[in-house]
Amino acid sequence: MLALGLMSGTSLDGIDAALVETDGETVSRCGPGLTLPYPADLRSALRRAAVAGEGVAAAERAMTDLHADAVACLLDQAGIGAAEIGAIGFHGHTLSHRPAEGHTRQIGDGARLAAATGIRVVNDFRTADVAAGGQGAPLVPVYHRALAAGLPRPLAVLNLGGVGNVTWIGADGDLIACDTGPGNALLDDWAAEHTGLPCDQDGRLAAEGRVDLDRVAVFLADPWFERPPPKSLDRDDFAALAGRLTQGLSAADGAATLAAFTVGAIGALVPHLPAPPARWLVSGGGRHNPVLMAGLAALLAAPVDPVDAVGWDGDSLEAQAFAFLAVRVLAGLPTTFPATTGVAAPLGGGRVFEP
Repeated sequence: MLALGLMSGTSLDGIDAALVETDGETVSRCGPGLTLPYPADLRSALRRAAVAGEGVAAAERAMTDLHADAVACLLDQAGIGAAEIGAIGFHGHTLSHRPAEGHTRQIGDGARLAAATGIRVVNDFRTADVAAGGQGAPLVPVYHRALAAGLPRPLAVLNLGGVGNVTWIGADGDLIACDTGPGNALLDDWAAEHTGLPCDQDGRLAAEGRVDLDRVAVFLADPWFERPPPKSLDRDDFAALAGRLTQGLSAADGAATLAAFTVGAIGALVPHLPAPPARWLVSGGGRHNPVLMAGLAALLAAPVDPVDAVGWDGDSLEAQAFAFLAVRVLAGLPTTFPATTGVAAPLGGGRVFEP
């Protein structure tokens, strides 16, 4: 089936859309992808909806309609019609995620998107897992495993979006996954506050600063980092702690220290893995940050490369994953597993909306 995946990440940069041909177990080919940036007003509306619970319905309508635009743009770019797409995997946008309380919330109107595109939509991928006692995240490990067939193992695939998450793939294809801690979110928020830009472009601000190692040590002493996987986070779970620990720092030193938080959090996970990864492949916006990538290379006792080095599309990887997951849902295959989300048994999820 040719499926189209849509991802709106916690970094709030925009909508990623990508095409994948798959049976839900293997990947025949990956088609083109694109990113449709969020306008500043919609980015602000989504942030208000997440932080203050304001204007949720209006934000959901607007972001769903922009997702429909992303679908139309990608189909036009690929030169194919809607009738050729078997399903859209629609992640939606996460407003809050508190699995310990049995709560996760993603907005995105599946019925509205199906009507706008004329294509079957699968969304709401996390709710069933959380209701069954799982973490509801990460959801992409089974896709990483499908892509990684033939690569040396153990392999770690690290996504540096707003929150960091990792998939560990063992020699026999066994999976372990979890969120690692903050990805780009803290650094993005710091850059927005101190420079007015939505991110620390190319790590330039952090590269000018000095890391406060004492503050990094306090950050990594948080008990969360001692917990073994599976585990997951809300985008803002470490915002208050990071805010306290960066008080009084210059813009550059704060950025450098926040980048060190992200890198150190990933290093703190390694002792919890069954075997050290032979290689780390990095996806998401964070792979474009030389400070983060250099920090990982210095800390991890293995090669660290962007996923593009093995022919994967690092900007479209998560969108591709939701295309893959949509096909798994339609095929009745599980999307989450005990070692990826902590759910008691492999579980399917998702809701299907016909146009």
